[in-house]
Amino acid sequence: MNICVTGGAGFIGSHLTDRLIEEGHRVLVIDNLFTGSREFVNAKADFREMDIRDTALTEVLLEFKPDYVFHEAAQTMVPVSMEKPALDCDINLMGLINVLNACRAAHVKKLIMPSSAAVYGDLDTLPLTEAMQGAPSSFYGLTKLTTESYLRIYKEAFGLDYICFRYSNVYGPRQGHGGEGGVISIFCERLAKGQGVTVYGDGEQTRDFIYVGDVVEANMLALQHTECSGVYNVSTEVGTSLNTLLNELKSIIGTDIDVTYEPTRTGDIKHSRLSIKKSNDNLGFRAKIDLTSGLKTTYHYFADMENFDM
Repeated sequence: MNICVTGGAGFIGSHLTDRLIEEGHRVLVIDNLFTGSREFVNAKADFREMDIRDTALTEVLLEFKPDYVFHEAAQTMVPVSMEKPALDCDINLMGLINVLNACRAAHVKKLIMPSSAAVYGDLDTLPLTEAMQGAPSSFYGLTKLTTESYLRIYKEAFGLDYICFRYSNVYGPRQGHGGEGGVISIFCERLAKGQGVTVYGDGEQTRDFIYVGDVVEANMLALQHTECSGVYNVSTEVGTSLNTLLNELKSIIGTDIDVTYEPTRTGDIKHSRLSIKKSNDNLGFRAKIDLTSGLKTTYHYFADMENFDM
């Protein structure tokens, strides 16, 4: 099939592109390289340097004729969304609308894209299910929640089918370049350089960390289950505190870690853990990579990069 991946030079998008090409699909990567890296783009993929807000996107899709579009391009940083809400809205909502209109014009069968656990806000009841009404505590979470409504209405009004994944905290190799830095990639990169790390809060806040390979698998299942539509959680269903995470990393690197604790940042939530019952029942999804294995792979990726630079 012909498949387009926006943000395909980024963290999740590049891993997804690799898997799609491995499965024999023809892939067009669209990325403005603002946070993505050209070296991450699979050599067998077609590449177009373009912003998703560019109106010429419609012409590109009309020419390529994709059967499916994976829309991975986004502004992903909570602090940036709080400092620059207009920018966050422009990329994540106006950019989305441009992608949706291009998909309509090109008669795309289905759009598959991420939402985020940030849509839930700081709800007390865990694990979080797709049916829960969220109250986002950041503009990033708000734009992702609004994204889901745009997808629903585009399907109801125009027949554009979709699957939208509420990812928990994704981590793995290639993360942390530009605007996609998750806490694990930040910690691993600093530790690989022999530097200390900063924790915002007391370190007892928990996150549902999921390895990027499992996220790619969820996306591939979305291609297989053409009958499925709507919003699905993608997670491990395991909550891990940042202090526990640091202890795991300490065991991996074999040395003590210099940790500085700072006040909690505006927009950050205390606890997050997602239910995958719906994803498991409908898509057959279940995460396979445990945290220790994923952390080892991610840390050694950054350590190898540091050794290469030296």
